[in-house]
Amino acid sequence: MKCDVFFDLLAREASAAEFEAPLLEARVAGADPRVLAELETTKAAALRVRSLLEHRARREAELAALFDTASDLAGLHGLDAVLEAIVRRARRLLGADVSYMTLSDDERGDTCMRVTDGSVSAAFRALRIPLGAGLAGLVAQTGTPYSTPDYFADERFNHRTYIDAAVQEEDLVAILGVPMRLGPRVIGVLFAANRSARPFVPEEVALLASLAAHAAIAIDNARLLDETRAALEELSAANELIKARSAAVERAAHAHDRMTTLAVRGGGVQDVAEVIIDVLGGALLVLDAEGRRLAAVGDLGEPDDATVTEAARASRSLGRAVQRGRLWIASLAAGAEVLGTLILRAPAAGELSGSDQRILERGALVTALLLLFRRSVAEAEGRVRGELLDDLLSGRVTDLDALRARARLIGFDLGAPYVLVVVRHDADRPRATFWATSYASAAGGLFAIRSDEIVLLLPGLDPGAVARRAAKDCGTALGTTATAGAAGPVDTAADVAAAHREAGRCADALRALGRAGHGAGAAELGFVGLLLGDGRDVTGFLTSALGPVLDYDERRGTKLVQTLEIYFEVGGSLARAAERLHVHVNTVTQRLDRVGRLLGERWQDPERTLEIQLALRLHRLTITADR
Repeated sequence: MKCDVFFDLLAREASAAEFEAPLLEARVAGADPRVLAELETTKAAALRVRSLLEHRARREAELAALFDTASDLAGLHGLDAVLEAIVRRARRLLGADVSYMTLSDDERGDTCMRVTDGSVSAAFRALRIPLGAGLAGLVAQTGTPYSTPDYFADERFNHRTYIDAAVQEEDLVAILGVPMRLGPRVIGVLFAANRSARPFVPEEVALLASLAAHAAIAIDNARLLDETRAALEELSAANELIKARSAAVERAAHAHDRMTTLAVRGGGVQDVAEVIIDVLGGALLVLDAEGRRLAAVGDLGEPDDATVTEAARASRSLGRAVQRGRLWIASLAAGAEVLGTLILRAPAAGELSGSDQRILERGALVTALLLLFRRSVAEAEGRVRGELLDDLLSGRVTDLDALRARARLIGFDLGAPYVLVVVRHDADRPRATFWATSYASAAGGLFAIRSDEIVLLLPGLDPGAVARRAAKDCGTALGTTATAGAAGPVDTAADVAAAHREAGRCADALRALGRAGHGAGAAELGFVGLLLGDGRDVTGFLTSALGPVLDYDERRGTKLVQTLEIYFEVGGSLARAAERLHVHVNTVTQRLDRVGRLLGERWQDPERTLEIQLALRLHRLTITADR
């Protein structure tokens, strides 16, 4: 038999047992011992070749598996998916019952079970192993591969009761662990384990170590990918935040530009309020320092006065808008001076972003500047109007053309019909001046301040109507009793001084007649108005109405006039009149009888009574004026 039969066996990859057949056949055939020895030698060489080919085929398969593993790991992105793929491939490559991985925890100084494949024990999957303890802790500490065919019988390891209990619960016997390295640092340990005793040959150790090397790189790549993804997410979030803030800043700047443009172009408080609501939405109310409405946009309702007052005080203290429920309140102030309050009812839940709050505060600032500007203009114009009216009241107009030129500068036509109003009041001068400035400017008239009176020269033809409006508005604004007398209309500068005197007498007459707080023109006082005119005859009226009684008191030193005044004041009650005069009722009766004899029997008729009462008041007014 020839030796080349073994080449045929190698060529068809026959099993090792088949290599014995040619030698047996030669012995049965009685081959020469030299032939048998040659066959034995050739068989042994063929088996070595077969073993080498088998080893190389296995190594090729392992390398192919490692290549496939690297390709698979490169295609995975999430860290958890990478770890699971590594452990699953390790179990398959080594044909192990269980494979698992621990990762180092630098903060706690130990290694913890991260992922398993084939494990059935919950305690085993939850293990945390100190460095140096058990096989896992020893590999993690030293960075050196360790294997054992029988873990519990191996004394090389620092056995811990809870670790051994978990391993025993998993029923593991043979364990191989190799380190996963990134440079000099061990980031974890990769394991393959069997539930029966078996040694791990060097080729298996090398295979698992190669897989661990790939795994370490894949883990680091996954970690870097996760970190990159997290960084990108943070960057994206930051970019969105920047975009949102940029949009908010641009929105705030646009709103500010709109408001300042309005202010520069002569817009008013209402215009600014409309811009604020156009940007922020909701409803807005602007109040002056006395709580009167200056502007409104939308239906805000009636806010609680106490809440608004407290919030405005807090806003001035903080220098910011403050929130009270759905309301945002900002104080309008210039230094220590309060100019008003801005109240916003925000849309939706009532919340404002930081930029929206700043828009509201900027709107409050622009509104305050408008109020200051408007007041400054009013004060400047008021001075001009006041000086012009002072010149007209003085009656010493020497250059009428110059006067008309000054009037045209403030839009005042001296040739138009005007009503002169005198308002008597008890308010302080600064408040009266501020009201008169605003009132005269709004009406297109003039004003002047004289001690306890305000003089107004206003467009109109009806002195009574103009006086009533002025008395009502002044009393409301100043919170006091304001009595207005009016005269006119006048349409020449020369008539202003005379109208002023007549209006002043009309206001005094209203007070004397008990009509303080009202307004009227001289003509509306009937015959009293005629008495108040420039052609009046007060003395003649007093003589006709009360002359005999006045003469009687003057000659005899009696008190008939005083008795009449008190009698009318108490409504014609003899008893109350006696009490006021501190005399007996009979004395009052006797005095009134004397009055009746002096004035005539019909002196108590309603028409005659009215004249007597008016005469009594005028008599008192005359006495007061003389003093």
